Amino acid sequence: MNFIKASEDFCTLEKRVPAPYFRRNFTVSKKLSGATLTITGLGYYKAFINGKEITKGFLAPYRSNIDHYIYCDKYNLTDILKNGKNSLGIILGNGLRNAWGGFIWDFDKAVFRGAPITAFSLELSYSDGTKEAIISDSQTKTASSPILYDDLHTGEMFDARLQIPDWASPDYEDGNWSFALKAEAPRGELKICEAEPITVAREIKPIKIFKADNMYIYDFGINSSGVCRLKINGENGQEIVLQYFEELKDGKPVISNLRFRDCDTVQEDRYICKGGEIGEYTPSFTYHGFRYVAVSGITEVQATEELLTYLEMYSNIEKVGEFSCSDETVNKIQEATVRSDYSNFWYFPTDCPQREKNGWTGDASLSAEQMLYNMKPEKSLKEWLRNIYKAMSDKGEIPGIIPTADWGYLKGDSIYNGPAWDAVIINLPYYMYIYRGDTEVLKEAATPIMRYLNYLASTMTERDTYKVGLGDWCQVREKGNEWGRPSVSSEVVLTITAYDLAKKSAFIFGALGLETQKQFAKSLASRLRKAFRDNLVDKATLTVEGDTQTGQAMALYYGMFEDDEKSAAFERLLEFIRLRDGHFHGGVLGGRVIYRLLAENGEAELAYNMIVRPDFPSYGNWIARGATTLWEEFYPEEGEGDLVRISSHNHHFWGDVSAWFYRYLAGINVNPQKQDANNINIEPVFIGKLDFVKASHTAKDGTVAVDWKRNGDTVVINIELTGKVYGKIILPNGFAFEDNSREKELKTAEYTAFKLEKY
Repeated sequence: MNFIKASEDFCTLEKRVPAPYFRRNFTVSKKLSGATLTITGLGYYKAFINGKEITKGFLAPYRSNIDHYIYCDKYNLTDILKNGKNSLGIILGNGLRNAWGGFIWDFDKAVFRGAPITAFSLELSYSDGTKEAIISDSQTKTASSPILYDDLHTGEMFDARLQIPDWASPDYEDGNWSFALKAEAPRGELKICEAEPITVAREIKPIKIFKADNMYIYDFGINSSGVCRLKINGENGQEIVLQYFEELKDGKPVISNLRFRDCDTVQEDRYICKGGEIGEYTPSFTYHGFRYVAVSGITEVQATEELLTYLEMYSNIEKVGEFSCSDETVNKIQEATVRSDYSNFWYFPTDCPQREKNGWTGDASLSAEQMLYNMKPEKSLKEWLRNIYKAMSDKGEIPGIIPTADWGYLKGDSIYNGPAWDAVIINLPYYMYIYRGDTEVLKEAATPIMRYLNYLASTMTERDTYKVGLGDWCQVREKGNEWGRPSVSSEVVLTITAYDLAKKSAFIFGALGLETQKQFAKSLASRLRKAFRDNLVDKATLTVEGDTQTGQAMALYYGMFEDDEKSAAFERLLEFIRLRDGHFHGGVLGGRVIYRLLAENGEAELAYNMIVRPDFPSYGNWIARGATTLWEEFYPEEGEGDLVRISSHNHHFWGDVSAWFYRYLAGINVNPQKQDANNINIEPVFIGKLDFVKASHTAKDGTVAVDWKRNGDTVVINIELTGKVYGKIILPNGFAFEDNSREKELKTAEYTAFKLEKY
């Protein structure tokens, strides 16, 4: 493809450059039988045919390191073009090509950084069998747009006085426009984007508007992601500033958690009115995470409900799970998890939509199962995995964020990866296979996984453990540990994680019939397990080094103890929980397994209480304090200055609790034998405080729905399977069917009701 640009200029922190317009007129001279447009915009593009926008969604085509992949989109224009004159119009945003506001992660140092560029090819097929191609070349015209600057992190500015009416129509006179310049093609591989587009999920009106100092605060009731559409009849030159944020303190915006060093603006959009008419503005090349917007530059008369509309946006991914129960706290935790999943899914899972917007690998790895219970993200996850494979270094190292320019690899004392974050390369394919039976994702993953295992084996310590990398991130904050540093050593959690990755890799290779690779992975797993037991377990007390909930829970969950040791080791975990008065105390790695482990060892009631209790630290405490999405950390309500203030009110990596609701409260156990994704057992636990649970899940080739209700000592459970889904219902200890059995086969496409009695 031929790449073009408007100029050599691009935005920096010190200099702002308008987003460029491009237009190309062409003539359809005969009857068309087909017309296909292939287009890319680096960073992002918006495309118009004869003045009408055709862009697939927001921030097209994708977000990638353009030295790895150059993403394109294809459009069928056969029914859109007209005989005679036509025009293709394009607006370009900076995107990752010039992420000047992302300097914290060294995007400003990217070797591919430069002015936005575009390339297109319009293939016309005529009914008489002839063909014609219109391509991006020196005949394309360009001019500056009213978008004075744009950036994913800092925001966007639009001057309505500079609007050019009908600029993308075929009859527009572009004689004073410049010709586009030839641009050097990026080094990446051209690829059609297969990820779901980003679209507007819904429009939200404010629930409250109030004045604070010289600003008007718009409260939309929930924390999510997107932008606001501004609609105002302003004066000529009137400048409106929209500051997006998550938290109020004493009725005023809290933006300290959003700001970066040396950057005056973040999550801030600006609009300059033309005057004399109602102006409408929606940002084109940025997005924000927010519940509130502080509006300055308007009058009291202009501060109406119609001024701002929240356009909630994220990848258009199908929802496949529903869960509810009689406990409203659980329902709100579930709702917060799903909202965190979606509002952080912008082509791939990001860590947060308001500050970083980065594809942190560990976050997605931790959320893999709960996302697969709730949504159908496989297509987008597979696209992102291809970017992960491209980002691997020659020796097999994976950066902590993807896409990246050159940040997130192990460099000196800077550690932003390691086994717990690298786990994404194995956990995503593994769980997509377990939950969806996807063998293609395993085939694509096999070679990168083997490369990674070789890297893993080469970086172990002399005693065959693993020490380097991010550990039990975001430990519960408390007095004396205001920054949430892990209490468990990295050697403990990373060695366990490396063992789990080797074990899962062996399973993947086995599923693909790759026996040599399978044996290598099994051998590596054996070495890691032996080293862990020899060096990091007190055999006398069966306690993992450090006496922590995370270390003990992870060792038990991932199989580091022998069968005859598990009971005593589990009792040690219960002791650690009792020492914390029944509270969870750990970080995201411990939080991913501890509730599952408790439920699988007869302590589901304890796990449930740890989750929902209203006092700090717990999910229930977040809900009691008004959370509508999952927070990044558990931190006390009263603390010492900013040290205990939360970094983000919207992170999904604590969301495995949602999978816990499906798996244990509803009992939906997908693929228990790891042989068939259509095999689903129903194995519920009947928590004493719950009167009912209702859940459904769309599996590989069918659906399962579970609905149980309590009536004294009796429980009635209704189960419906459709398509090719089959399995068993297996009751917990203390319950039996009317015939005194505790297990029954479930038939496909049958609605079955069982009366269960407590014994």
